[in-house]
Amino acid sequence: MKFINYIEKISNISIYGLTSLLIFFIFFCVMLVWLFKSDKKEMDEMSRIPLDNK
Repeated sequence: MKFINYIEKISNISIYGLTSLLIFFIFFCVMLVWLFKSDKKEMDEMSRIPLDNK
């Protein structure tokens, strides 16, 4: 039996897809807000961390 047949037998399977899409969208929006509100100097310092030889 194919995998799709197992998925079709689960009741309310569409709610899982909608929930995962909603979680991803909210996370993406939060990350965008954080990116635009963050301090550019701090971001520049964080980007140089792997290159520091301390």
